Amino acid sequence: METVVSGIRSTGNLHLGNYYGAIQNFVKMQKEYNCYFFIADLHSLTTHPTPADLHGNVKQVLIEYLAAGIDPEKATIYIQSDVPEVAELYLYLNMNAYLGELERSTSFKDKIRSQPDNVNAGLLTYPVLMAADIIIHKAVKVPVGKDQEQHLEMARTFANRFNRLYNRECFPEPYAFNFSSSLVKIPGLDGKGKMGKSEGEGNAVYLSDSPDVIRKKVMKAVTDGGPQTENQEKPEEIQNLFDIMKVVSTPDTLEHFDNLYNSMNIRYGDFKKQLAEDIVLATAPIRERIKDISTDASYLRQVARHGAIKARESASRTIKEVREIIGFRSF
Repeated sequence: METVVSGIRSTGNLHLGNYYGAIQNFVKMQKEYNCYFFIADLHSLTTHPTPADLHGNVKQVLIEYLAAGIDPEKATIYIQSDVPEVAELYLYLNMNAYLGELERSTSFKDKIRSQPDNVNAGLLTYPVLMAADIIIHKAVKVPVGKDQEQHLEMARTFANRFNRLYNRECFPEPYAFNFSSSLVKIPGLDGKGKMGKSEGEGNAVYLSDSPDVIRKKVMKAVTDGGPQTENQEKPEEIQNLFDIMKVVSTPDTLEHFDNLYNSMNIRYGDFKKQLAEDIVLATAPIRERIKDISTDASYLRQVARHGAIKARESASRTIKEVREIIGFRSF
């Protein structure tokens, strides 16, 4: 059975984009592949979270992974820092990762521009840690979005470089993989592209948001003055809202509002009210599971410990092999 690895940074609540884009695919994948899904708390240290925030965010992501349908009996769910072998492999790979290639990373260049006062070594070597996350389990399939494809290419580079350096076929070559041929992309509410935690509070609808919070966010979503001609092309901020409706509403509802837009009879207030109610309805089962799971501390501890054991079994086999290949041997 082929191995799949993917992770989500421990920066708090999951949103509709995570759920309809990645997590629904994870739920399908866990039935057919050997899946490792981790919460990337080591990666989050580049932003210097407080200890309370770090722990709280890890807990929240774990709760929402489970509520969204990830099954710890079918997949390995673990917290990145519970597997110290990841940090060890990260160290070894760093010895053969070069400054020039790391500085050319698009995400590193973006971080330099967005946070010039916090350009730390962890940001520079972020792709190396991501590579360690993947190849520690010798994964061949990695569900990633377009924004992570360069990091995956670098992971292939580091894996192949290790193999060439020591003349051993230790690591397979990982490649991008989507279980579904048409990956769902959820746009943000602010009309500026994809939904994301880093795009601002008004951009995302979180799985744990209350119905009232969802309604307020959707009603504040960016719109324009309305169509000026029949059947005109929708501007991005309007198309974004229709794209969300396509996912959460019935086909009849989508067709109704599309016809109103094309005939210049749409009232955005009515449109957004319907969209909000459909989001509330679509997320209700997950919201209830979040409430139930969040109060079961014993279950959360059990899932985290069980996941750590399973992940370390895999990771320790790889590290043992890597140490032998490099030349670290006991006397």
